[in-house]
Amino acid sequence: MAELLYLTELLGLPVFDSRRRQIGKIRDAALVPVIDAARVDRYLMGGDKAWLLFRYDQVRQISLDGIFLADEQLLPYHADEYMLRLERDLLDQQIIDSQGHKVVRVTDVTFDLRESEGRNELHVVDIDIGMRSIFRRVCQGWVPRRWVRHLQNPIPPHSIDWALTDILEPDPQRRVRLNITYRHLEEMHPADLADIVEELSPEDREAIFETIDSEVAAEALTEVDPDVQASILESLDTDKAAEILEEMSPADAADALGELEAAHSAAIVEEMSAEPQTEVRELLHFDDDTAGGLMNTEYLELPDNALVEDALAALRDSHESYDHIQAAFLVDTAQRLKGVVPLSRLLNTEPSTPMISLAEVEHITTRPETPDSHVAELFDKYNLLMLPVVYDNGSLAGVITADDVISVLRNH
Repeated sequence: MAELLYLTELLGLPVFDSRRRQIGKIRDAALVPVIDAARVDRYLMGGDKAWLLFRYDQVRQISLDGIFLADEQLLPYHADEYMLRLERDLLDQQIIDSQGHKVVRVTDVTFDLRESEGRNELHVVDIDIGMRSIFRRVCQGWVPRRWVRHLQNPIPPHSIDWALTDILEPDPQRRVRLNITYRHLEEMHPADLADIVEELSPEDREAIFETIDSEVAAEALTEVDPDVQASILESLDTDKAAEILEEMSPADAADALGELEAAHSAAIVEEMSAEPQTEVRELLHFDDDTAGGLMNTEYLELPDNALVEDALAALRDSHESYDHIQAAFLVDTAQRLKGVVPLSRLLNTEPSTPMISLAEVEHITTRPETPDSHVAELFDKYNLLMLPVVYDNGSLAGVITADDVISVLRNH
């Protein structure tokens, strides 16, 4: 079994030179993540005015009795942006448990005490968050370390693997210097990431959305509450906000922008590329509580003379955009809606079959200005899964899905 040491035990440990004379006490320890993400690289000792530093490779032995140096050549401590100080920067701070999908507060740190090339090294293995670590904190400096170890045994440990945590650091330059990434967050389900984001401070939210992949950020942003959406978008540079919104559906992007002040919203839209910008601008013209405010402009549109093989090719070419659609919409050269074909009708149908022959005889539509309450009534009355929105001349404006209507009912 590996020999362990806790940060609460490390702090205050006496430091001895090669002649076993005490020369100070440990005040903090630091990782240098760009070198090693887990090994303690520097030890800080001394008082408030004169802090000194020694490296991990100067240490001969570490135990509950103290740290014994093989080389006592000490250096003055200077603030170093590449160091993650464990007592100052980690203890009592919030971090993200990426496996448990939650924000937790660090109450202690567990080290694995290893031997390497005839000397002892400390490697961070766990972040402690349970009652056992709180007990150690309470006893720190009052009860001998060995007694604390014995007394804590009945208390079950509660910790998180260091490799499965994400450190929150608002300063973008320090994030780079500490080699902080949010790879674990990018692998989460967007709904789980959204739950975490809603627990964080505005500064920490900004740090995450500035750093993670824009597509992941867009999916998570769609899941958070509108007020939080607005707060995040307002905190980001306009070009970064535009980059994220471009990854959202035009309808979701327009909804998010609708929560911002007009000037800020316009500045972000201006940074978007041409195609999504045009779609979002169009949607922003509609009131939120109308069919136009509910509809999405991402749907499968085909000419009314298309064949089944054309529909299948369109689905293959744009599978990411059409993940949630259930029908193809047929339009004439003037963009007037001529038919709706449920995708299920394409199964076991000859590729050369005209799509118009598979279209529903009648399809319910609505106008962009229709109140959202009436839209909900239409879905209920006709058991709809989707509802085309058309302009007065019959041209297709967008599509409302059942998910959109569920959101309306929740808000009401």
